[in-house]
Amino acid sequence: MINILITNDDGFESKGLHDLMDALKTIGNVTVVAPTVEKSACGHSLTLTRPLRFVELEEDFYKLDDGTPTDCVFLALNKIYNTRHKPDIVISGINQGSNMGEDITYSGTAAGAMEAVLQGIPAIAISQVCKEHCQNIEEFGFELAKEAIVTIVKKILDGGYPLNDRKFLNVNIPPISPNDCKGYKVTKAGRRIYGNNAEVHYNPRGLEYYWIGLPRLDWESDDGHMSDFEAIDQGYISITPVHLDMTSHRDIKHLENWL
Repeated sequence: MINILITNDDGFESKGLHDLMDALKTIGNVTVVAPTVEKSACGHSLTLTRPLRFVELEEDFYKLDDGTPTDCVFLALNKIYNTRHKPDIVISGINQGSNMGEDITYSGTAAGAMEAVLQGIPAIAISQVCKEHCQNIEEFGFELAKEAIVTIVKKILDGGYPLNDRKFLNVNIPPISPNDCKGYKVTKAGRRIYGNNAEVHYNPRGLEYYWIGLPRLDWESDDGHMSDFEAIDQGYISITPVHLDMTSHRDIKHLENWL
């Protein structure tokens, strides 16, 4: 039995978190540290301007009062694992919604995995892509995501973690039933098409405020290796290796000549 630390960015009450916990309890010792409230799109952020507090809800299940996923992993390793063996793997999810393409940089789900690999622990971020109004989750739940994460973790147990340091696996699950899934594809992060949707509203006192909208999941096709968007569109589970080195290595020489 391996030691598994779970976090997420949807909060400690999220069904995806609890389904992930139930699925992984069949193969490992699970500890959960999750944010008190939803922290979607918080990115790889640490809380530096106020104190944070662990609240133990049951054995090996904690919420971190107003913490981010990064806080959850960072402080779990500092407090919960300071007198025992570090977790063998950190898994962040199951997120309700996709984390593909450049959205990885926004994602609190991905950030939990990022923090783990910075601390030298293998990690997986897993997200359930949604159809409009999350109809697929209402219909199928997280069954395909649960099957996928158990399969991937068992493969890691059998053959070892497939990446070296400061790299994590970003897994996205198509919005279909388990019976309709075509299998797995190793993908690159695709190219998302972004809008700038923000709605203006007025409160009862006439003060203006804005609500950032949820953009459509549009993407650009490009040549080369299959992207995460393409895999999901074709009914495959997408597994993308992500590394934290954001240097544009192929531009270094060009920039030196430019200078």
